[in-house]
Amino acid sequence: MAGASQQARLPLQGVRVLDISQVMAGPYACMLLGDLGADVIKIEAPGTGDQTRGSMGFKMKGADSLGFINMNRNKRSVTLDLKTPAGKEVLLKLAQEADILVENYRPGALRRLGLGYEVLKDVNPRLVYTSISGFGQTGPWADRPGFDLMAQAMSGVMSVTGYPNSPPVKAGVPVADIGCALFATYATLAAYIGARASGQGQHIDAALFDSAMAFGVWDICDWWGTGKPPEPLGTSNKMTAPYQAMASSDGHFVMGANNQKLWVQLCTLMERTELLQDPRFSTISLRLANRPALEAELEKTFRQQTKDHWVQTLLDHGIPAGPILSYPEAFGSEHAKVRNMRMEIDHPVEGKVPNIGFAVKLSGTPQQVRRHPPLLGEHTDEVLGELGLDDQERARLRSQGAFGP
Repeated sequence: MAGASQQARLPLQGVRVLDISQVMAGPYACMLLGDLGADVIKIEAPGTGDQTRGSMGFKMKGADSLGFINMNRNKRSVTLDLKTPAGKEVLLKLAQEADILVENYRPGALRRLGLGYEVLKDVNPRLVYTSISGFGQTGPWADRPGFDLMAQAMSGVMSVTGYPNSPPVKAGVPVADIGCALFATYATLAAYIGARASGQGQHIDAALFDSAMAFGVWDICDWWGTGKPPEPLGTSNKMTAPYQAMASSDGHFVMGANNQKLWVQLCTLMERTELLQDPRFSTISLRLANRPALEAELEKTFRQQTKDHWVQTLLDHGIPAGPILSYPEAFGSEHAKVRNMRMEIDHPVEGKVPNIGFAVKLSGTPQQVRRHPPLLGEHTDEVLGELGLDDQERARLRSQGAFGP
């Protein structure tokens, strides 16, 4: 797997994580920990496992979706029925040896099962217990089911997404889910570092709603500063102009002459120096106030050449620009190849499967794919053996429904 034998010791090697989550935010956060060397044990319901195993609407060779495969590498899978006393018994044994637990049950659900933070911290005081939910563990919306769409809608993100006077539009990627995964990961690692020094873990409350609101920092500051709620701007930017998609003779591209120096360069390059004398466009504030007119004037010239022409011409003169790529085009770019943004990993059923490459690169201890995304329950006996449970003890737990009917 990815040349693991030639790699240095990973930063989280020796850290044990219990992943009691499914779908996206929790599994993604735990995968990031696993990529950095943590031993991630994914606890799944018998028979069905993570909902994402059967999602996406198209079939692979086996039962697991490509979405599951891309969010669950570097994990081991154990099936446990946490509604049974025997299943809870096993989880408590696992918690005794764990450093981190990540769960995304509805707030209060694990507490009602007798597996909340107050119980587990008595079993293991240094445990970092991270709860991920739609709206957090407190507040009047805490009990609501929460998914990325609801978080985007209720946090304000959708109110600034799309074009003016358009129907509601969500961000094209799950910003609340992935954002929450990232916030949860940094908080979990900070708490783990603290627990190593103090011996005391803590409970982390991570919410998709809070994370989506945090992503809105520019728009929120605009509202607080002006008293006017921000509105959708399409590809434009509320801080500067021109900074958006522009139409060429064969489609759109993006560009940004987002300071006065670049504005002068742009007008000179386009042989439109009369725009420098136009009182509507003389400052950034005025260009923002007259953005539709500014766009119309610039596109008179941009529509005379192709998007590739303008991207290269602008870049040649130090003005930021870029093409608007589809995913096939983005992954097919030489840059994405050099950045290793697509990698193939081995899977026991699928063979070679594509995975998105590591989003950040560590020079001294680069992340590794050490384990394929696990089959459901693949490592149950292996992990129980590491707990010191012999065949007889495992048979007792199995007869009591710990691992399913």
